[in-house]
Amino acid sequence: MNHLKLSTHNGVHTITLARPEVRNAFNEEVIAELKQAFVQVAQDANVRCVVLAAEGSAFCAGADLNWMRRMADYTHAQNLADAGELAAMLQAIDQCPQPTIAQVQGDVYAGGLGLVAACDLAVSADTAQFCVSEVKIGLIPATISPYLIRAMGARAAHRYFLTAERFNAPEAHRLGLVHEVVSADALQAKVDELTHHICAASPNALRECKQLLHAVADHAITPELIAHTVEGIAHIRASAEGKEGVQAFLQKRKPNWLI
Repeated sequence: MNHLKLSTHNGVHTITLARPEVRNAFNEEVIAELKQAFVQVAQDANVRCVVLAAEGSAFCAGADLNWMRRMADYTHAQNLADAGELAAMLQAIDQCPQPTIAQVQGDVYAGGLGLVAACDLAVSADTAQFCVSEVKIGLIPATISPYLIRAMGARAAHRYFLTAERFNAPEAHRLGLVHEVVSADALQAKVDELTHHICAASPNALRECKQLLHAVADHAITPELIAHTVEGIAHIRASAEGKEGVQAFLQKRKPNWLI
């Protein structure tokens, strides 16, 4: 990886954007590396949780200026292919079987908000600023919109997509885009606290729970959905970790995934 730093400690895999000189703006190379990093970690059974972090003063400033200059001369077909890669990268984050946490230490603009919204959890430093800035330069936040609207809600998206206003971390928290806002000095400790909770859970249950969230959220409560949830609990109860977890609880001992 040329633009990312990867590390794993006690089941927590950290993917760090490492282009602080350009405020971690992404280009086609960064997009490809992020997709590859999440696809690879998805196959690692030893990883319980994935943290997406960044170096420097910004979490992600959106698109790299040199990449934007190249895009200005793209044909429609080239733009389709390029946008498809960005969409595939966001989907790789969203579909990662392990829980994902965005550790937002600085400003987040444009496509960078897609990275935050595609993660399961997000914790932000109180000094971070956010902006869905695309309309200011004649573009729209198309590929990030499914994740961002899901995270902040349609009504808030109407405002911030159309006005391109900057908003601060407390407002991001109020909207639901981030789950916690802490001081910059407390950011790592809060992320560590969340990863500790996640790593105490059944690895299989975490994966199944993520699939449940995708299957149920924003879907009508139909007989088919109810049947899906009934099958889900029946399946997990009969699984090895499900049986072990219940027995450990009843016997007042640690389950074997913590031993």
